[in-house]
Amino acid sequence: MNKGQYIVIEGLEGAGKSTALETVKTCLAEQGIDFIATREPGGTPLAEKLRHILKHYEDEAITSQSELLLMYAARSQLVENVIKPALSQGKWVLGDRHDLSSRAYQGGGRQIPMNTLDQLRDLTLGDFRPALTLYLDIDPVKGLARAKARGKLDRIEQQQLDFFQRARRVYLDEVALNSHCVKIDASLALETVQQAIRSAVTQFINQCHDN
Repeated sequence: MNKGQYIVIEGLEGAGKSTALETVKTCLAEQGIDFIATREPGGTPLAEKLRHILKHYEDEAITSQSELLLMYAARSQLVENVIKPALSQGKWVLGDRHDLSSRAYQGGGRQIPMNTLDQLRDLTLGDFRPALTLYLDIDPVKGLARAKARGKLDRIEQQQLDFFQRARRVYLDEVALNSHCVKIDASLALETVQQAIRSAVTQFINQCHDN
């Protein structure tokens, strides 16, 4: 199994992505799989600067279109300069968010037309897609309550509830249409969620072995 694979964790605020990432890391390590972990937006020096702007810039209102373009600029830097080189070396890559986040947050939340996102995806990513996406599904009311309990919310986390409700609908629609996505009920007990994640990742690893 020398081919690198790209696994992504997706979900709204408070869905438990950080815990899920640690669970997947443990699964990969137990299988002796060489991997790196990264995040979006971010993951390269330039992309991290763009992340700070996207999450914390307060000197000027960031338009929805600028937000979208900054997201894809950061994504392009990460994919071309980190993810693809790692995969070509046979390493697996574990990502905290990817393109599906833009479809949910900028497409659903900001209500930017999906054909605009399609064009940007084609321009920056071509046919590059994750091999497996784990979507942690949670009601935005519960997720935001968890996020607020963690501390101060960033610029995007401060959006109104209907923003996240629209984002969730897009997540659910996209995941239902993509055979490479697995939906995990993130509202369940932590141990139950972790077991579901381990099961999905183990099954995926076994499939890679079989192929």
